[in-house]
Amino acid sequence: MSKPNSPMTVPNFIKAKSEGRKLAVLTAYDFLWAGLFDQAGVDAILVGDSLGMVVQGHSTTLPVTLDEIIYHAKTVMRAVKQALVVVDMPFLSFQVSPAQAIENAGRILKETGAAAVKLEGGVNQARTIAALAEADIPVMAHVGLKPQSVHKLGGMKVQRDEQRLLADARAAQQAGAFAIVLELIPRQISAEITRELSIPTIGIGAGPDCDGQVLVNCDMLGLTEGFRPKFVKRFAELRTEATRAVQQYVTEVRSGAFPSDEQSHH
Repeated sequence: MSKPNSPMTVPNFIKAKSEGRKLAVLTAYDFLWAGLFDQAGVDAILVGDSLGMVVQGHSTTLPVTLDEIIYHAKTVMRAVKQALVVVDMPFLSFQVSPAQAIENAGRILKETGAAAVKLEGGVNQARTIAALAEADIPVMAHVGLKPQSVHKLGGMKVQRDEQRLLADARAAQQAGAFAIVLELIPRQISAEITRELSIPTIGIGAGPDCDGQVLVNCDMLGLTEGFRPKFVKRFAELRTEATRAVQQYVTEVRSGAFPSDEQSHH
């Protein structure tokens, strides 16, 4: 798909489904990568709480704070000109009450300039999604494997309870979500959800029948080490190339080859 001529909006994001246009989404957490992805033509950038793992080095997303996600979203927004920017609501920033969710989502939009928030949940967060929608805060839902519920779920496992998944997806749409992430769901179930819903489904480990796809940028670019789930395709191996470059730099500095006369001022 070519780069759009005008910035992506929530209505245009929704309309992509009826137009049969697949949506390409990536995570980004800083100015550099957000600008690159935006120029490359992604439809949306998710400032995910996955930053807790790939940026901060935690084993789960749970430690990420509201202030931290706002900081990263601000840096992303400085770079983005076209893509729709969606910001994750971290653990315990929306679960206490709908009023708490409105206050914190409002902070995210007000302080970052992003277009929408994302929160994990379906049936159990329907009241909160509805409250956000009523406050005119665009909200993307997230069902299936919910990383913030990792302890309850007993790990990062494929979610196969079809009735529960369908109920969650229906509840999120009915409550007013403009899109929904489907994570680690068997292909046939995500295909059924996608057929039934009128809002776009964005898959991660949910097969090709969704209305769009999202991947964590570091996984897709081959920057992560030792983490290769089935659903990730590494479109590059930047970790290998970056390691080679750094090793060459170290070698040339130690040998005196860098800087050479070419890199010196006279």
